[in-house]
Amino acid sequence: GMARAWLSAAAARHRSSLYFALLAAGYIAYLLLGACIFSAIELPHEQRLRRQLVAARRDFLSNNSCVSDARLEALLLRALEASNYGVSVLRNDTTRNWDFVSSLFFSSTVLTTTGYGHTVPLSDGGKAFCVVFCVLGIPVTLFLLSVAVRRLVVLVTRRPVSYLHRRWAVPRARLAALHAAGLAALTALLFLLIPAGIFTRLEKDWSFLDSLYFCFISLSTVGLGDYVPGETHSSEDNPHPQLYRLAITAYLLLGLLCVLVLMETCSQLPQLRRLSQRFCPDTVRRLDSETANIVEQDHLGAACSEPSQLATLRHAAALPSVSEQAATLQRDAPAA
Repeated sequence: GMARAWLSAAAARHRSSLYFALLAAGYIAYLLLGACIFSAIELPHEQRLRRQLVAARRDFLSNNSCVSDARLEALLLRALEASNYGVSVLRNDTTRNWDFVSSLFFSSTVLTTTGYGHTVPLSDGGKAFCVVFCVLGIPVTLFLLSVAVRRLVVLVTRRPVSYLHRRWAVPRARLAALHAAGLAALTALLFLLIPAGIFTRLEKDWSFLDSLYFCFISLSTVGLGDYVPGETHSSEDNPHPQLYRLAITAYLLLGLLCVLVLMETCSQLPQLRRLSQRFCPDTVRRLDSETANIVEQDHLGAACSEPSQLATLRHAAALPSVSEQAATLQRDAPAA
């Protein structure tokens, strides 16, 4: 009996730690499951592609006896090394990776940590400048995005939810969940489905799934780099490649901003906040509550910057509330 009581008391004290351990274990299991599924799906394709390449190389050497295996190996290694730096031997005369618009596209993908990897600095000076550029630019980009997201969340989420809550008397938690679902659907339509259809029309080698895959990988800042718009275009297919690349840059920045607004909206849902509190110790929850109160007081003081408004607030704070006065009268009544 005592042991069971001690165990239950210990579990109650460390309940948040147990929940967090279960969450971490679930995440590791999710990673392992993903690895197993990816391996089961992709490994047969990789083995088939390897066999095809070996057969193609053998056929080429048999049909071109004047080319030795060593010279072909050296040529392929050189071509692959150049391809890793974004230079292809197939279209050196048309594609420019480091003109102004392409460099602007590269800068935006680097500062937003998307990093497709299809174009990388070739020189030591470019690599050194990229490090300095990212050290200064990534924190500024994150700060800019956070400020923009906070401003947009007020306009897109808090004000509409508060207005509808007052007008329709719908519970705020339910209204916030419906608003987040609608915002998610609108974001998916405007920045995933419609752009995927546009890319399907503009990129001749892309299917709708390829285009949707590129949009999602880009806006989630994964940026694998296996699909990059404009890489397969010829001058006949796209007579304005610079304008096309500039439009893609604008789409990626605006889409990333909208995705962050959606994530911030979802993170403020009362349901998710209650769920996240299960994984935080009581001291952390108290600290968060105290921090929220301090921030609210700072916002209130900043909003009422006029001396008359500050005097009114101080006077109101000095006056006891109605409930406090009632409680005082109830305590004094027996003594009278």
